Amino acid sequence: MKKLISIMSFLIVGIATAFYIGFGFNTTEKPKAVDDELRGLNKKYLLYFSHVVAENTPKGIAASMFAQKVREKTNGWVEVQVFPNGMLYNAQEEFEALKRNEVQIIAPALSEITVHDPKWVVMDLPFAFDDVQMVKQAFEGNIGKLLFDSIENHGYKGIAFWDNSFKQFTNNVRPVKRPSDISGLSVRIMPSKVLAETYLLLGAKSHSYSFNEVYELLSEGQIDGTENTLSNIYSKGFYKKQKYMTISNHNYLGYAVLMNNHFWNTLPIEHQNSMMEAMNEVTEWLRVYAEEHNNEVLEKIEKSGVIEVYKLTDEERMEWKNALRPIYEQYKHVIGKNLMDEIMLLQDRKL
Repeated sequence: MKKLISIMSFLIVGIATAFYIGFGFNTTEKPKAVDDELRGLNKKYLLYFSHVVAENTPKGIAASMFAQKVREKTNGWVEVQVFPNGMLYNAQEEFEALKRNEVQIIAPALSEITVHDPKWVVMDLPFAFDDVQMVKQAFEGNIGKLLFDSIENHGYKGIAFWDNSFKQFTNNVRPVKRPSDISGLSVRIMPSKVLAETYLLLGAKSHSYSFNEVYELLSEGQIDGTENTLSNIYSKGFYKKQKYMTISNHNYLGYAVLMNNHFWNTLPIEHQNSMMEAMNEVTEWLRVYAEEHNNEVLEKIEKSGVIEVYKLTDEERMEWKNALRPIYEQYKHVIGKNLMDEIMLLQDRKL
């Protein structure tokens, strides 16, 4: 009897094996589906992208373009919804929202990041960069790498640096040509200790109001002036509430695209690669567009005739640099030797 059972078992196994082989079933299909499931490739991801500027600014357009490219490159498996104009959070609230994973992407101005990582004040050093090419070298070189390494220790994943333009100074009191002309003025700045110390050294009073409050503050005369890029000065209508604008290029206002580090690490590597590919394409486009857009905006502001525009001469610019040099010495220990050496090396190459 036992012998008969053994023979029958052998025959059943043999027939089953022949059946699978003969009919050519692909036994690898199911494990592949399981692998996709484990890697999250059959799961849709929804990401909220929060920022505070208008949709028609360089950053606003770039955010929308990024969302579109991600959708295309992931065949709809990753969707990025963009919320501009501070619809969800203001510039500082969005950092905490990102940590809580209430939003997954933000693109704060570099100065805003200094509240969360003091080393980033290196980007706020006055007259640190003479032109866009120097900024590009900083973003793509050791300075950018050191900054992203540093912010990752605070729970944020650095994805890219986005361009806008240099900041200019506007006010309602008098033309600003020399450092002494700012003395006594009330100025809105972003929340950065270096920026605050810069204006203190110049004898001005600085206030770090929210970006979306600036138009109302200017309208009501609660502040004399502000510093911002031509793009933001135009899109938010600041120039309509100011009498004088100085093309000073005293600081560069760029952005860092940040994600929640933990959330980023949960994404399948295929989606990470697709998102980075989309981000790189947008970043390259933005570098060219931001410069062109700000030049076009300057023409529009000048033609409006509602504000007097003055451009610093090379001699005046050097006077400003010399007057503000003590800020470098004051913040070298906060910034750290590595970053400080890199910024000085970049400036030496330009000379």
